[in-house]
Amino acid sequence: MNVVTPINSVAQPGTDRDWWRGAVIYQIYPRSFQDSDGDGVGDLKGITERLPYVASLGVDAIWISPFFTSPMKDFGYDISDYCDVDPLFGQLADFDALLSRAHALGIRVMIDLVLSHTSDQHAWFKESRANRDNAKANWYVWADAKDDGTPPTNWLSIFGGPAWQWDTRREQYYLHNFLTSQPDLNYHEPAVQDAVLDVVRFWLERGVDGFRLDTINYYFHDAELRNNPPLAPERRNASVAPKVNPYNHQEHIYSKNRPENLGFLKRLRALLDGYNGRACVGEISDAQRGLEILAEYTAGGDRAHMCYAFEFLDAGRVTAQLVKTVFDKLDGYSPDAWACWAYSNHDVVRHGTRWGLSPAALRTYVTLLMALKGSACLYQGEELGLPEAELTLDQVRDPAGLEFWPEYKGRDGCRTPMAWTTDAGAGFSAATPWLPVPKAHLPSSVAAQEADATALLHHYRRAIALRRQFGALRNGAMDDLVADGDLLRFVRRGPDGDIFCAFNLGETPRETPLPEGDWRPVGGEFGDATMVSGNHVRLEPWQAFLATRA
Repeated sequence: MNVVTPINSVAQPGTDRDWWRGAVIYQIYPRSFQDSDGDGVGDLKGITERLPYVASLGVDAIWISPFFTSPMKDFGYDISDYCDVDPLFGQLADFDALLSRAHALGIRVMIDLVLSHTSDQHAWFKESRANRDNAKANWYVWADAKDDGTPPTNWLSIFGGPAWQWDTRREQYYLHNFLTSQPDLNYHEPAVQDAVLDVVRFWLERGVDGFRLDTINYYFHDAELRNNPPLAPERRNASVAPKVNPYNHQEHIYSKNRPENLGFLKRLRALLDGYNGRACVGEISDAQRGLEILAEYTAGGDRAHMCYAFEFLDAGRVTAQLVKTVFDKLDGYSPDAWACWAYSNHDVVRHGTRWGLSPAALRTYVTLLMALKGSACLYQGEELGLPEAELTLDQVRDPAGLEFWPEYKGRDGCRTPMAWTTDAGAGFSAATPWLPVPKAHLPSSVAAQEADATALLHHYRRAIALRRQFGALRNGAMDDLVADGDLLRFVRRGPDGDIFCAFNLGETPRETPLPEGDWRPVGGEFGDATMVSGNHVRLEPWQAFLATRA
């Protein structure tokens, strides 16, 4: 059955305060989406040009990675002016036009705010580093050296090396959890919190529908500057930092994840709640306590609306047992926690390559994502099944890739331009693009898949539409979760009825019983699994089965 939702049936933004519950959010990496001015870099006008395509997917919102003024040392995640657009991407008028067009198409717009740190070119930091007595002297994390001249703590940077950089002006170290050109803001200073909330208010007044909050668990540091303890080798997980980075050798209990953050999140939520239908999704960057922090940050209705951790962004394939473990843990931490799940984003190897997935597996995984309790993020190009691009060292632009090459090749492989057409430039730009367009992506372009009724792109549209059709899939409860080898099954319960969901995430056929009652299969295009004797279903390898009570 075809359940694709027409564009004009999408609810207009602002009419539903809880639209974010179960929402499907499409991430756009602006440098690589569409170039409108022929400089080889994507821009805001390019995004606006392609919004009808995004609307055709049936998503609720877009998340746009940073487009603010920046020296681009970390490609926009180093912001030098929170309230303006970098000329590379256009100007504020271009953003206003994008917002207007998106809203006309029924798409909400979330923007990526990087509030834990700024660029060292930001006016705040320039003033702060000038001396120890100026008005913003305490806006960043400054500390004296130890008696032997070494950094004040053992904290490490995600980009490698110490998280402290010596500054000759103040003769002090400043904290940078990322690049040395990304100094951390000092949230223990009330004026910093006020200034950051003013930034949030600026964009709310401009009409944005919400925010993706980068590294939301990094806002506060330990005021006592205590050393992080070592992490046992068996507990090290490379899902946040590259495996070869010594960052993985510490338990980061003092450099991030501080309890003071909850107070700021409540201030942020109160601000958002003052505007109709605004929401935020936070990135929990922690390999050991991600789910626990996710629950803590989203519980109670007065903190972040939703957060995502890295359990489904890890190198290991999402298995039936992993799904059960994740949801059992999350429910144990807080039954009202709200997650936003994703398989891919701009920081990790594309999941089709990362997990070595077949076309059938790609289909089953997105059907699963649309059936899970929580909201969902899709990353541009995953609906095309684009594989990770293979780049040579001379093509790498990512500072993490340059630092750890060749053991870690950085994030550029998932950031290459979107494949719109089968032409050499993939319809992205008339100029040489900032990252090369992989030839392997061209046969999977939007144009090629639009013309093929069996293509993955159409399956994504059907899966998203099915989620929209059934309230139980969008924001219902999830009960009776069972993992049996490669077989995963559960029931989603909502006011419009129950949905039974079963997934074979393996290569061997499986049978599973249905719950008591009469069930009618829905979404047959997701696998056409066979009903056996009325109360059992047989699933072939990489097949999904969904049914509603008759």
